[in-house]
Amino acid sequence: MLARVALAAIIASAPTAHSGVVSADPVDSTPHVLDGIVNAITVIGDTVVVGGSFSEVADASRTVRYARANLFAYELKTGRVLTRFSPDVRGTVHSLAPGPDATVYVGGDFSAVGFTPARALARVELATGQAVRSFSPGVSGGAVATLARRGSHLYVGGDFTSPRVALARLDAVTGAADADFRVVPARPLTRKVRVHALAVAGDRLVLDGSFTTLNGRSRPQVGVVDVSRPVAAVAPWRTGVYAAECKDVFPSYVRGLDISPDGRYFVVVTTGGPRRGMCDTAARFETYASGEDIEPTWVNHTGGDSLYSVAVTGAAVYVGGHLRWLHNPRGRDSAGPGAVAREGIAAIHPRTGKALSWNPGRERGIGVKAFFTHSSGLLVGSDTTRLGREYHARIGMFPLP
Repeated sequence: MLARVALAAIIASAPTAHSGVVSADPVDSTPHVLDGIVNAITVIGDTVVVGGSFSEVADASRTVRYARANLFAYELKTGRVLTRFSPDVRGTVHSLAPGPDATVYVGGDFSAVGFTPARALARVELATGQAVRSFSPGVSGGAVATLARRGSHLYVGGDFTSPRVALARLDAVTGAADADFRVVPARPLTRKVRVHALAVAGDRLVLDGSFTTLNGRSRPQVGVVDVSRPVAAVAPWRTGVYAAECKDVFPSYVRGLDISPDGRYFVVVTTGGPRRGMCDTAARFETYASGEDIEPTWVNHTGGDSLYSVAVTGAAVYVGGHLRWLHNPRGRDSAGPGAVAREGIAAIHPRTGKALSWNPGRERGIGVKAFFTHSSGLLVGSDTTRLGREYHARIGMFPLP
């Protein structure tokens, strides 16, 4: 059993391709998060792990409630909340990733898991909910915002200062920092350098954040790293489209990022305010393009509403935030010429950049903070209770037909 779960963890860490667009009707079996916000979701075998800032969850029928401190798990097929997995995470969970040997990596802004000190990053057993004491990443000086596992490596991003600044590659079992990975994000647009999101497929790692350089090379807010060899290197890929400012309150405005299952392209989503340029947009870039002024393949504007999350499946690019429209480059917190109404969640054609007809809707709130693509569908985490015109508190799943 453990061997099967470990294999599933490695598979689940890779991008998941879908043959079509998911249904607009969410499944009825998912549990409910009754307060706070869901920031992260991952799937290990038949177990869904959910993290964020919350204190109570309920089963799908809302008849049984469970106290849960920022992390819980349930069965993917049945929605049954797992009673054996009830770790007390002392702070907010921002990111999750499947771990080896039936474990899950948990990243965020916390100080302990139960009685085990664990600052910002822990590896937790699914069977017991206890932190793996032999996993010792030595993260300090800030939070972990994003995680991605690829084989024996765990990529970690955030605003921490140790064991590296904002970006590190760790041994997936021990947590030891990889000496061959010294890609340094620097010259931040904010007080601290922060990696907001990262994704890895094949031999490329893509990341975005408040940095403007990687290893001294100009990379305004987005960069690509070649991880094909033991010593990682910054790829000859640069775009200048995120060098322009949005609002003063958003000096760094990139947020979510996801790479396609085949690794050929990736999509970045942003906040920033109702201005022209790349503020409040989704944009596709080609991973293996080369040059100093790479342009996006397409850009889709919301017209003033933030996008926080993106999931690329090959059949669609799902975007989430508190959007009201797509195709709205001339909108200024309003529907401009040609705008298409999309409330809280939308799907974009990966080749054309045009909105697909998929339009389930969701209560907008702060916005979608978590997507997870699985072979059975698309999991969605947010801060609101209406998804696909039904009650699904803070988590739900759109199945593949």
